[in-house]
Amino acid sequence: MCRYAFHTYKEPFACFACRKSFKHQSRWDLPESERPAPGEGRVVRCPQCREPMAEMGLDFKAPPKTDVKQWEKVRALYAAGFAFDSCGDGGPGYRPEDLKDVADFIASNARLSDGEALLRKIAARASRGAG
Repeated sequence: MCRYAFHTYKEPFACFACRKSFKHQSRWDLPESERPAPGEGRVVRCPQCREPMAEMGLDFKAPPKTDVKQWEKVRALYAAGFAFDSCGDGGPGYRPEDLKDVADFIASNARLSDGEALLRKIAARASRGAG
């Protein structure tokens, strides 16, 4: 059972411009009138620069502000759809340690849309039939 199911935790958000992370009240603890609709993201602004922050997932641990390469790594992973979520039972899974490994990680773990998956199947069948 998911450890996070028994308690509401503050949710980590990151500002990539300021290289800072802040925890905000869980969406479930917000008044109903302020909760985003199911499937909608939450807009939380950075207290320093007022830009929208990224919702990182309950397992996110921010790198030090001075570690620019680690912040760039986290930004690249987030932009590719990799957050830091799990059920609290061992973390979000493997994430590359170094910025230089991010491109390969994203390429080998990319989530395909239904259309992209179908196109890959068609291409694979076509290459088998053409040989």
